[in-house]
Amino acid sequence: QLHLVESGGTLVQPGGSLNLSCTKSGVRDPVDHYAIAWFRQAPGKEREGVSSISAGGSIRYADSVKGRFTISRDNAKNTVYLQMNSLRPEDTAVYYCAATYFGQAYLQVHVYDYWGQGTQVTVSS
Repeated sequence: QLHLVESGGTLVQPGGSLNLSCTKSGVRDPVDHYAIAWFRQAPGKEREGVSSISAGGSIRYADSVKGRFTISRDNAKNTVYLQMNSLRPEDTAVYYCAATYFGQAYLQVHVYDYWGQGTQVTVSS
């Protein structure tokens, strides 16, 4: 069974940066056999896709984070990262990573089979 664990969320001031990590465990397949996506959910709002990377390396970003967020992966560490720069208060949310086997870089919730527990990001002065 695939397990995903997010880390790196914390309180940061507007304009600051954070680097979130999503580490895979429980299966022998390398992380690049999966499409991995980052989602976020703010209080009272639906979960929304932020960025994804397909098994083949294609990348997609939501319009709201283009130019500010960067997704990357490290096979040796079984980890996918989300580098977040120029953070805004509206980026405040619980951030989740999700995975599907040999998937494309979709940003729809229903595509993904495995989910982490989430990490809180708060952008506030």
